Amino acid sequence: MDVLEYYQRKDVQAQLLKIAKERECQAWFKDIRGKRPDAVHYMGDVHDLVKQGMSSFHISEERWNDPLLLKPGMLRKDLDRVRLGWDCIIDLDSKHLPYSFVTAKFLLEALRFHDVKHVSLKFSGNHGFHIGIPFEAFPVAVNGIALKDYFPDGMRIIAEYLKELMREHISKEFLDTQQLSTIAKNLGKTKEELFSEKKFDPYAVVGIDSVFISSRHLFRAPYSINEKSGLVSIPLKDLDSFHLDDAKIENVKVNLPFLDREDVVPGEATQLLVQAFDWAQRHMQKKEERKTHLPTFSLPQNAISAEHFPSCVQKLLSGVQTDGRKRAVFILINFLRNVGWSFDAVEQHLQEWNKKNYEALPEGYIRSQISWFKRQSKIPLPPNCEHPSYYKAMGIYCGEQCLKCKNPVRFALQQVRNEQYSKKNK
Repeated sequence: MDVLEYYQRKDVQAQLLKIAKERECQAWFKDIRGKRPDAVHYMGDVHDLVKQGMSSFHISEERWNDPLLLKPGMLRKDLDRVRLGWDCIIDLDSKHLPYSFVTAKFLLEALRFHDVKHVSLKFSGNHGFHIGIPFEAFPVAVNGIALKDYFPDGMRIIAEYLKELMREHISKEFLDTQQLSTIAKNLGKTKEELFSEKKFDPYAVVGIDSVFISSRHLFRAPYSINEKSGLVSIPLKDLDSFHLDDAKIENVKVNLPFLDREDVVPGEATQLLVQAFDWAQRHMQKKEERKTHLPTFSLPQNAISAEHFPSCVQKLLSGVQTDGRKRAVFILINFLRNVGWSFDAVEQHLQEWNKKNYEALPEGYIRSQISWFKRQSKIPLPPNCEHPSYYKAMGIYCGEQCLKCKNPVRFALQQVRNEQYSKKNK
């Protein structure tokens, strides 16, 4: 059976049509990508793609009121307006499939621990697995905000929480069953590449992407072929019954759904979401403090004026027009306090700054952040200019002068020193 003959199966087409409901779709034609956005509404739409030579079918994690309204460069508020919800899809991938198998086993156990019973599982078609939780399993809102608008942030928090929860268990399983040299050989890596901060990193063995989860992200649809392996991405009842031969085109049986909304228990993933957000609140802040900790210096006696700020901070203060408002608040509070601004001055300035953003943060958010920082014994420096999760991820480029100082605060202090030196010489 060849690719065309496989996709001509009515049961396969029916499953592709079912999963495509309310989703952005994209057909691949070997090395050529189909148009975006695209949508599939009828069996004839799928049949047309097959006739054109479709090699694989990809769908969005997000569900949309009308996928055809999507376009490149949309603002967050516009995406939120047309988004109906999002399914939680965790993508496990390793160059050595057995390592993905082990990780999937622990992930499924972690979800059961949180009382999430209706979990979808499928083979990715190559080196990993996709584990999904339908949107209906989550509460309607969190922190007073509709959960549908918590994308991609909610998805990232859940993924990071589960990674941290499983880290020690997966590490022990890998190291108890195989030598480091064997693991490295199976992955085509050196032993040194399996370590992070002088500690074995299981996610150097099996990738669980959370940093690059973004809006309009697509994943391979169930019963779609993987071009690289020639295998089909088939839904699985459980891991133990999976055999690679089942994913061969000629052996595929269309007998299991993926992300079936009919069987899900509304709200059954509430405990998972609450604990993930609680973990993020307690631990992510500490993590960033450790990352950004630098030798401290005394606050300037006089507040440094904005004319001495580096370009990255100047850009932030002009308003955030893309995703990243909360990261900007974190940066600006740390920066302004370290250049001598009082908490009252920082709050007043940020409340005015909030009006410049593409969409203002909730009124009490800045006050709550200021209140939190007031309770800390010391204010850390803001993230360094080259930190990939902050300025670069927000589309802000730090100039060469700024990069030489490594941190925005150092740049501002240096500017003041240079000005004082110049006046003294004159």
